[in-house]
Order: sequence, then structure tokens, then C-alpha cells
Amino acid sequence: MRAPSGGSVVAATPVVLAPMAGVTNAAFRQLCAEQGAGLYVCEMITSRGLVYGDHRTHDMLAFAEVESTRSVQLYGVDPVMMAEAAHILCERYGVHHIDLNFGCPVPKVTRKGGGGVLPWKHDRFSAVVEATVRAGDEHGVPVTVKTRIGIDDDHTTFLDAARASVDAGAAGICLHARTVAEAYAGHSHWEAIARLVEAVDVPVLGNGDIWEATDALRMVAETGCAGVEVGRGCLGRPWLFRDLADAFAGRPSQTLPTLGQVCRMVRRHAELLVQYQGPHGLVDMRKHMAWYFKGFPVGGETRHALGQISTFEDLDGLLATLDQDAPFPVKELGRARGRQGTPRRKVVVPVGWLDSRSLDGVDLADAELDASGG
Repeated sequence: MRAPSGGSVVAATPVVLAPMAGVTNAAFRQLCAEQGAGLYVCEMITSRGLVYGDHRTHDMLAFAEVESTRSVQLYGVDPVMMAEAAHILCERYGVHHIDLNFGCPVPKVTRKGGGGVLPWKHDRFSAVVEATVRAGDEHGVPVTVKTRIGIDDDHTTFLDAARASVDAGAAGICLHARTVAEAYAGHSHWEAIARLVEAVDVPVLGNGDIWEATDALRMVAETGCAGVEVGRGCLGRPWLFRDLADAFAGRPSQTLPTLGQVCRMVRRHAELLVQYQGPHGLVDMRKHMAWYFKGFPVGGETRHALGQISTFEDLDGLLATLDQDAPFPVKELGRARGRQGTPRRKVVVPVGWLDSRSLDGVDLADAELDASGG
């Protein structure tokens, strides 16, 4: 990806770790980077929190030593604030790449006009991208855009949004090939990625249903995309990035770790979380347990206890009780991981939102507040 001013980001393997709230912190990004090559994106940062000095937002901007390329996903709906936030990321944190979030399907965001429904308002969407790209250009930092197919089947936006992004100087586009209404349910529509590749002359990344390395190769072959972005597929499976690196390098391999090897990965993950977060890191580790041990012969009582750990003594004691030689549950290969849910019958948007493709004076201040948790 190359910015108009000449800055560029190059990944040895055409694979990006999708930003996931509460997951892709510095510890998880380092763990994945230790497995294979790629671009590892920090969990989403809100422009409002960054500009107003919210300490939780700034604390999220921790980077691992292995991250030679610092990549951050930025959320916002105000062009001026987004530009200011981009300057802060570049000047204070030495960020090398900024990705813009226009795909969030969370109702508390969409009901205020943010996330995946903002591209419907073509004027504001374009203004946000243009302002952020200009700020990035001043530092030679490329800006990319992540979006969805549209709000629903009757309100698609991805082609218009992509063309507007290219006109604004965006260095690349990532398409999560679902609508906001679909959220994470069902199978993504890879044919939309292929249409986008034909429509723009910047690199296009495909996102959606990459569960195994073979899925990534198939997506590239079927759509012509330049690379893939992996989200839920790596939950509890950071070694997927090793498989992806091998696959794109033409080395046929697939990591099927024993339960003992998974235990050692869990221990490493916990160590990294404590390194970056202090004792709270073990609390943060709890949510990962179900993903790591999915399908393995781990009893319900032990699973519950793993979800309650607070010390390394607790963790080590529980891991020692497991059958270290138990093979990987192959029935879990190629299956969805993490949240999936069901499609929404109706996307919650501001009153009258769908009546026009322009903002028409609608105040989006609350969209910033909701995404910031304020």
C-alpha cells in the first residue's frame, strides 16, 4: 500500500490481522507475529478519545517490539477530529499505517449514524476519508478504508465508498463481504470482493470466513484480491498465521497442535498479557480460554475454572491436569469461531437516515460518544 506522498507499508505475507475490540492488543499481536508474517492491526481507536486525551484510549496504543510496522484502526465521524487524531497517531506514536473503520455493525453505533451505516451518507464519508488522508500524507503514512457491502441488500454502498476512497487518496480498501444487517452471520459474499477488485485500481483485501489457510488461497484465486484480512478465524488459534505464511509461500503445511502444545501457547499468551497489562492481564486472558480449548477433551469444571484464573499458579495447576497428548480436534477445522449470531431483521439507523445519500445537517456528535463508550 502506498500513500500519495510516497509512504508505503509492505507485508512479507499478504495477510492482515483484523482489528478486534478487546482482542488484538499488543500481547495478542505479538503472539500472532511470533507465528508468521503479516500486518497486525491494533484494536480500534476512537478519534474522540484520542483527541480529548482519554487515558484508556491512549493506553490501548501500546506496541510490541516485534511490530516494525505500527498499524492502527481509527474510528470517527467528524473530519476535523479524524485529521487531528491522525496527526497524534503519526507524531506521538510513530504509526506507519492508519485504517479507517466504516464497517462496525454494533447497534449502539449504527443508531447514531456511525460505523457501517456512515458510507450511506456519501458527503460525510468522503469528507472523513479526505481529511484523514491529507493528515496522513503530511507524515508519509498511508490510509486505508475498511467497509462492508452496505447496510442491507437494498442499500449497498461498497462500490461508491471504494471509488470515493480512491478519489480521496486512500491507499487500499478492505471489504468485509457482509452487510451490516448480516453482522457476522451466514457465509460472506466473496463475489462482492471480486466486483470491487474490478472497480478500483488500488489493492483490495478480502475479509470474511477465512478459517484455514486454504480458505485464504481460495479467496485470492476466486476474487483476484491482493490479500486477506483474518479476524475470528485466529481466535484461540494464533498459529493460523504460520499456516498462512506457509500457504502463500507455497509450502503445504497445516498446524494441528496437541493439547499440550495449546497449553504452552496459552501460557505464552498469558505471559504477554501480564507483560503489557500487569496483573489484570490474567483477567483479560479468561475470555480466550473457550476459543483455545474448543473441541478438546476438557471437562466442564476445568473449563469454568480456566475462565476464572487470577494467578499463574491457578493457570499452571489447571493446565497440568489436561491430557497433554490429546490430538487436535479435526472436526473443528473450517468452522466458524467466535461470535456469529443471526442476521438482523432491521438495522437501527437515525430517523430518516435512508431518505437521502447526503447528511442534510444531521448531527453525528452522539456517534462519537457511543463508539467511545461515553
